[in-house]
Amino acid sequence: MGRPEGSAAGGAPLLLASALLSLSLFSTGVRGLPQPLPRVFLSFEDLQASESFEHFSISEKAMDYRILQMDEDQDRMYVGCKDHVLSMDINNITLGALKVFWPASPSKIEECQLAGKDPTHGCGNFIRVVQPYNRTHLFMCGSGAYSPVCVYVNRGRRPEEQVFHLDSRTESGKGRCSFNPQVNTASVMINQELFSGMYIDFMGTDAAIFRSLTKRNAVRTDQHNSKWLSEPIFIDAHLIPDGTDPNDAKLYFFFRERLTDNSGNTKNIHTMVARVCPSDIGGQRSLVNKWTTFLKARMVCSVLEDDGTETHFDELENVFLLEADQPKALLVFGVFTSTSSVFKGSAVCVYNMADILTVFNGPFAHREGPNFQWAAFQGRIPYPRPGTCPGGAFTPDIHTTKEFPDDVVTFVRNHPVMFNPIYPAGRRPLVVRTNADYKYTSVAVDQVAAADGNYQVLFLGTDKGTVQKVIVLPSNRSLHQDLILEELEVFKDQAPVTNLRISSKKQQLYVSSEFGVSQVSLHRCDAYGSACADCCLARDPYCAWDGLSCSRFYPTGKRYGETGFGGVIQHL
Repeated sequence: MGRPEGSAAGGAPLLLASALLSLSLFSTGVRGLPQPLPRVFLSFEDLQASESFEHFSISEKAMDYRILQMDEDQDRMYVGCKDHVLSMDINNITLGALKVFWPASPSKIEECQLAGKDPTHGCGNFIRVVQPYNRTHLFMCGSGAYSPVCVYVNRGRRPEEQVFHLDSRTESGKGRCSFNPQVNTASVMINQELFSGMYIDFMGTDAAIFRSLTKRNAVRTDQHNSKWLSEPIFIDAHLIPDGTDPNDAKLYFFFRERLTDNSGNTKNIHTMVARVCPSDIGGQRSLVNKWTTFLKARMVCSVLEDDGTETHFDELENVFLLEADQPKALLVFGVFTSTSSVFKGSAVCVYNMADILTVFNGPFAHREGPNFQWAAFQGRIPYPRPGTCPGGAFTPDIHTTKEFPDDVVTFVRNHPVMFNPIYPAGRRPLVVRTNADYKYTSVAVDQVAAADGNYQVLFLGTDKGTVQKVIVLPSNRSLHQDLILEELEVFKDQAPVTNLRISSKKQQLYVSSEFGVSQVSLHRCDAYGSACADCCLARDPYCAWDGLSCSRFYPTGKRYGETGFGGVIQHL
């Protein structure tokens, strides 16, 4: 089979559209960018009628299904929402879902309401921490009607056991989960120790990165020290290797914070990433029970306009880590929104882990001069370098942070910020949306081997209850070109997407909102049409023309149960 019939004619409008888009980038700037339209739009009713979609909810009421914890080894996904924890089969979330009812106590609900908190969106037990503890149990924490509580849940050793129930008395969730359910808690479990980014008090004034649930001493960030944390909103946390020595791995917290000037006036919101060593047990004389390895750096997502001005997308909403064979090759995808009063918009930026490490290995920020301007620290940096983990490749003779010299601990307390910001790959966003009737809220990414190379397919949740499937085309222009292959209305009520989880193994995407959880296949090749040209022009990396229909492409050249393709695969 040669060139698909009609593909040349179909390709001309596509090339013309690309040229017009490139021209418009220079004539209008980012604020006036035209918004691409999806090749295919499927409504909630369309999806329900298909075989590639499932939806689950406990009731018609808003239950805030925000927490999704995947366990692909067990084929389960654990979901935290208001007063309930769910165990779902990732093959089909509607079949055999197990449920634990875990409300706040009546006395705590009454106290919460007497304190003037919202009875619907505040005075319940909103599950905010769901972490695997061991092979049979999960550790979970909820807001507990502004009185955080935690508990162990028995999930059984194997899914077929159908075990899912509370397996301990509740214990205090203070230092593990925020009091206010509307304030994010970012958490990760490492070797049965819980690391949380949250607010530790009822009033929501004491933000901390805290290690608890530990046989060692609890450790936290320096209290009420705006150099360390300044009104942060925590987004996510991940343990990321740093080289081959496991002792050098660091825990990264992604958050945005509100900065203040020397007069105490509120200034800009910036997105930050902070890191600590999980083995950190605090200092011996200074920073006792405080992190001695805490450092942070700013993450920039911006567009440089033709006139030299820079349009910033400052507010981080969500992150996704795309793992690679080498730690330094890992990619961090971030969804950002703009805080500008001039325009509203959102963007996706992708960061190379190698660039993040370069910034953390670079100069420290230091305030000097009559106006206390930030500058790169020029003095002597103590050994071992502040932020280095004990017992790692660079500090084999230091076994704990209590052995750090005093000057190292003092330096960390006074210089927790890196001078250089972290820029995205290419110093520009992958995707920019302005003047659209939606903003992006979340991201998940799949690495796809297509007929014409490898693609990163972005699944982007919006604040109107849809998911867009986007691919980004290489471009030498000031901005990348992106195609919205599909837009899927995964919730009938247009509630904002709060979380996305992806299973490349199952080829499924899981989406949450206030009102439920939806499951959708990563591809619907037949939606592009029944002609070869339609299939090829769709540019969907999951799909190819096999001689008869537009169907799933398998990199081996063979589809399951068949001997091969009926024709040459063509992508334009």
